[in-house]
Amino acid sequence: MSIGALAERFGLATHVLRHWEAMGLLVPARNTAGHRRYRAADLARVAVILRAKEAGLSLDTIRSLVTPTDAVKRRNTLREKAEALRSRIAAAQAALELVECALGCDREDFTQCAHFQQVVADRAGADAAVPSSV
Repeated sequence: MSIGALAERFGLATHVLRHWEAMGLLVPARNTAGHRRYRAADLARVAVILRAKEAGLSLDTIRSLVTPTDAVKRRNTLREKAEALRSRIAAAQAALELVECALGCDREDFTQCAHFQQVVADRAGADAAVPSSV
């Protein structure tokens, strides 16, 4: 598969694939004319890179995960990234809870809703109080 075909398949610009190659993330075969030729393994690699980017991993981190390296270091990196993702998911769930609480309030000013104030107070900590005039 040519670079243009691979780029089109994933909705990428060809310069992105060239950049990933320069970083060592992709190593396409070359034909006799020197043109890149991507194989099935390269398609899988591009899919992995895209999923890893969606998970918030940097290209440097992705490279360290997909290239042969120290297995212990790879697992430690994966553990760190998993914990970071868990934190992001928890923060997003808390934000969603707050938005859904505001949506469920019948008052014109949802900040005056007792349930909303309780959710904010719970999020701020058990000792924090949200004044009713907020």
